[in-house]
Amino acid sequence: MKLLIRSAIIIDGTSEFHKKKVDILIINGIIEKIGNSIKAENIDKEINLKDLHVSKGWFDSSVSFGEPGFEERETIENGIRTAALSGYTEICLSGNTDPVLDNNSSITSVLSKAKDLAVRIYPIGALTKRSQGVDLAEMYDMYQAGAVSFSDYKSAVMHPNLLKLALLYAQNFDGLVQSYPQDNDIAGHGLVNEENNSTKLGLRGIPAFAEELQISRDLTILEYTGGKLHIPTISAEKSVKLIKEAKKRGLNVSCSVAIHNLIFTDDVLAEFPTAAKVLPPLRTKKDIKALLKGLKEGTIDMVTSDHAPIDIEHKKVEFENALNGTLGLESSFGALNSILPLEETIDLLTKGRGRFHISEPQIKEGASANLSLFNPLVSFQFQESDIFSTSKNSLFLQRNLKGKSYGIVHRDRIVLVD
Repeated sequence: MKLLIRSAIIIDGTSEFHKKKVDILIINGIIEKIGNSIKAENIDKEINLKDLHVSKGWFDSSVSFGEPGFEERETIENGIRTAALSGYTEICLSGNTDPVLDNNSSITSVLSKAKDLAVRIYPIGALTKRSQGVDLAEMYDMYQAGAVSFSDYKSAVMHPNLLKLALLYAQNFDGLVQSYPQDNDIAGHGLVNEENNSTKLGLRGIPAFAEELQISRDLTILEYTGGKLHIPTISAEKSVKLIKEAKKRGLNVSCSVAIHNLIFTDDVLAEFPTAAKVLPPLRTKKDIKALLKGLKEGTIDMVTSDHAPIDIEHKKVEFENALNGTLGLESSFGALNSILPLEETIDLLTKGRGRFHISEPQIKEGASANLSLFNPLVSFQFQESDIFSTSKNSLFLQRNLKGKSYGIVHRDRIVLVD
């Protein structure tokens, strides 16, 4: 296939074409030429869109769909289409399935369903069997099958010796262990952030201390065992401080933050919107300030959409009974670009691959085309019509955003918003 992208401004600080408006000729999935006014014959498709910008493909370290088990929430096929239309070329696919991905055959099955699609998925295998937190899962077998990390998704590793064993065992193959940052004994049956708003609304709270205590414990275990630890979706001010100090001590730890935890505080809970029921919970302005500072300083390694489709039967219910989770892929670019400069936004959307041993794409002649296409200038109110997912549980509905994805060019495929 021969594709010509016209008049695109490249946003990529590692590229010699950064901030330049150029044409990009792609033949059979390879970037053949980058330059001004490229002339080419027998073009199969030409892309010429308003305020078109291009970057290397966006990456997300924590996306869940539903399949297998919860196909009514989202299938792998439509989930990947959603990711592509949202600008993502590569994603780590995590839990929220039944059964969980805890053996090599389940990893192989997921990969086979996505092998011919535009977005490349990298499965995250369960850390423990059935994610029950009792016995370690078949980590090495899953690694051999293609798993890039191990996590029990939103379930904390409550037994410290289990985490110790996982960190020790994973060192045999340079595996990356994840530990969700919540002490369940402290969190109890909490629903939202424990602060003034939880008291006003009469909702049971999850204190930031539950996150901080678990992170402190996990970092102590990491210091003893060695190995590689990833702490997904931190949300509290002190969590940033703990991880910053651990990195200064030389511990091999990384962390992420969910984009919605950078945007919303628990003030949005006043009307009891179930889309705002997420884990970790939305916290305070003080926490958001610390998280943004942690991103700028590099303490927080990456952002994630933490995309979690939930069907209407489990969201359009009383707040206490609703499942946790919000959509995030479709709104991620517009949300980040609304609060950060464009170059910082793109840098964050493309960071994190190295932690999962995923090779970094490049925008240069001779490289495989791994590109996200977007318009950073358009401002709009996010509506249900902007959602490509089967489920519609987005916290960003009616939110004013800046910037829209056009789609992607990846794996010799083109996926564009109509």
